[in-house]
Amino acid sequence: MARQNLSVVLAERPVDDIIPGRTFKHVTAPAPTAEDLKDGQVLVEVLYLSLDPAMRGWLSDARSYVPPVKIGEKMRGLAACRVLASRTPKARLGDYVSASTAGWTEYAILREPDFEPASHFPGLSSPVDMLSSLGVTSLTAWVGMANIAAPRPGELVVVSGAAGATGSVAGQIAKIAGARVVGVCGEDSKCRWLEEELGFDVALNYKAEDFERRFREETKSYIDVYFDNVGGKILDMALGRAKEHARFVECGLISQYNTSTPQGPRNFSKIITMRIRMQGFIVFDHAADYPRARRELAAWLADGRLKKAEHVVPGGLEVAERALVDLYRGVNMGKMIVEVKKPEQARI
Repeated sequence: MARQNLSVVLAERPVDDIIPGRTFKHVTAPAPTAEDLKDGQVLVEVLYLSLDPAMRGWLSDARSYVPPVKIGEKMRGLAACRVLASRTPKARLGDYVSASTAGWTEYAILREPDFEPASHFPGLSSPVDMLSSLGVTSLTAWVGMANIAAPRPGELVVVSGAAGATGSVAGQIAKIAGARVVGVCGEDSKCRWLEEELGFDVALNYKAEDFERRFREETKSYIDVYFDNVGGKILDMALGRAKEHARFVECGLISQYNTSTPQGPRNFSKIITMRIRMQGFIVFDHAADYPRARRELAAWLADGRLKKAEHVVPGGLEVAERALVDLYRGVNMGKMIVEVKKPEQARI
């Protein structure tokens, strides 16, 4: 009997929140085989899926930096995979690869430009690393913090969404640079984790009654660098506490993704009066910097200055939709990843 391939496709575009059982649907079809390969292609089995805040934007048909996922199309996403068959010297049977086009499926055929071999990930200890500590979210943190913000010793850095995949790494990079780092997240347990495990100087729960008072206290010297992952009210508060010539790095707006009426900044005048440099960025524009970034990330991991932060959800593709909903609810600490299949379960 032919092997079957489960995939998750977009059923309808969400207006606000993703609705489990409606936004996506599961489809099954015969799996691709080695006989289907052309020169320059590999057949892979998906082991892990990367869940990222940017995915919500891919479900919208609004103009963006990439085309939207089409109705009926397989959900897009980065994946860590194992090679089952190859017709390219860039990957051999059994190799691990990071795939940009595999998506939410169990098996896929990839072209050479659409995967990176494990050799591109220095210090790789697990295929999960290709999505987490050495993956795109960590590269995003490196580009935004080390390259764009470039904090200096003694500066005050505030990171919103600090317990997420990018924020948790961005804050650690700022600490490595010698800055004082204040993280903002949504649970006391996450605050303790940021302070006790990742080395943030202070972590604040934005849901706490005294959050605004504590935010003012912890930014009394005013903010040199604000690394923004959430937008909304916290961005407005940061604008009001910005030092002259502060650098605001706009990485994400997770508080605004699941609403059809996003909130814009009200403290916009501070950009003028404080001469703030506010810069948005997309990590894919900085691909030439990936080798250097991965070398530095791997070195920090090796000497213990950078700690891994992963939230792996078992259960296969069946749980991917619910896990994505949980990502926007903020249940994760660190990088949210769905385990499609353990490496030792992979079939060849």
